[in-house]
Amino acid sequence: MTTPDGETEDLLRRLAPRVLGAVVRRYGHFDAAEDAVQEALLAAAVRWPQDGLPDNPMGWLVTVAARRLTDLLRAEQARREREDTAGRRALPEWRLAPAADAPSAAGADDTLILLFLCCHPALSPASQIALTLRAVGGLTTAQIARAFLVPEATMTRRITRAKQRIRDSGLPFGMPAEPDRDARLRAVLHVLYLIFTEGYAGETGLGREDLTAEAIRLARLVHRLLPDDGETAGLLALMLLTDARRAARTAPDGTPIPMAEQDRALWDAAGIAEGAKLVEAALSRGAPGPYQVQAAIAALHDEAPSAEATDWPQIAALYEVLAGMSDNPVTLLNHAVAVAMSRGPRAGLDLLDGLEDDERLARDHRLPAVRAHLLEMAGQRATAREAYLAAARRAATLPRRRYLYARAARLGDAT
Repeated sequence: MTTPDGETEDLLRRLAPRVLGAVVRRYGHFDAAEDAVQEALLAAAVRWPQDGLPDNPMGWLVTVAARRLTDLLRAEQARREREDTAGRRALPEWRLAPAADAPSAAGADDTLILLFLCCHPALSPASQIALTLRAVGGLTTAQIARAFLVPEATMTRRITRAKQRIRDSGLPFGMPAEPDRDARLRAVLHVLYLIFTEGYAGETGLGREDLTAEAIRLARLVHRLLPDDGETAGLLALMLLTDARRAARTAPDGTPIPMAEQDRALWDAAGIAEGAKLVEAALSRGAPGPYQVQAAIAALHDEAPSAEATDWPQIAALYEVLAGMSDNPVTLLNHAVAVAMSRGPRAGLDLLDGLEDDERLARDHRLPAVRAHLLEMAGQRATAREAYLAAARRAATLPRRRYLYARAARLGDAT
C-alpha cells in the first residue's frame, strides 16, 4: 500500500530527531551520524511512498542509518584505526551505551537528551540555537541561515564547528548529571523559546506549526523532568497560552490580525485553561522569572472576554516587572502599548520617545508600527499614516507589509 508524499514527509520530520538521537546514543560521532540519518531519511522519502510504510518506521530508519554510518566509518582509514584502538580498550561502565533500539534510561526521550547535548556549555548561544534547529528542529542549513540573516556558508561553518566541539568534548550521549543539567537548563529553555517563536511568528518566513508543536512537546518533556522548576513551567505555559490564539491571528491570505480584532471564539479554550493553571501554580512557588511573568501577561490577555475588558493596568505593571529583568526593547514597546491602553495614548507615546535612539530597533518595523497605532488612537491621522508607511518599509514579510499599508490607506491616500 502506497502512502501520499505529504504524509511521508510529515512522518519523517517527526521521526528525524528521534532517529538521530538513537543513532548518536548508540554510536556517537555526531556529525557522521547526522549524515547517515539524512541518507536514511532520503531513502525513506523515495521508497515509502512507493512501497508503503514499514511495520516499524522508526526501527527501519535506525537500521538504515546505522548501516550508512558503518559504511561511512569503514571508508575512513584513520577513523577505523581509532575504532580499533577504542575496541581494545575496556570502557568504564558509564561509557557503555545501550542498543540503539533499546528504550532510553530513566524514561528520558532521546530528543530531550539531544536537546541538552546541543546546548553544551562549550558552544556559544548562537551555535547552540543553530545546532538545535538543525538536529532537533529539522531545519535545513539554508533555512537556519535565513533565520539568522547570515550567508549559508557562514552557517555551515558555524554548525560544523559546533559538532566538532561536541565530538572533541568526549562526553557520552546521555542526560547530563544534575549539576551540569541545571547549568544547561537556562540555555535549553532559551533555545526552546526561540524555536517556538520561529514557528509561531514566522517573521523570517519560517512560520511552521510543526516547529511550535515540537517546541511544546520538548517543553512538556523538560517540565516532566523538572516539575518543580518555575521557569520551565512558565515557558510551557507561555507557549500554550500564545499558541492558543493561532487560529485567529491571521487572515486566510496570511495578513496578521491584531489581538483586539481577533475572533476569540476561535481561541483554544483547553490550551488557555492548561496554560493558566500552569502559570498560576508556578507563581505561587515564589519569586517569578521572565517566562512566568510573560505567561501571566498572556493569561490576562487570553482570559479577558474582549480587548476593552482586558486588565491593562495589571499588564502594564507586569511589563514594568519584566523590563527590570532584561534589557529587551520589545518589552519596553509592549509596556508602552499597555500604558497607552490604561492611561491614554499620550502616556504611551511619551514612553516611545525614549526608544528612538535604540539601535536594536533602528531597522525593525515594530517601533514605527506601535507609534502609528498610538497616534491613530490619539486622533493624529496624518502623522499616524506616515508612521504606518515607515513601518511597512521596514517589515520583513509581505503579509506584514500588506497589513501596514492597509492601515495607512484607511487614514488617507497610501500611494
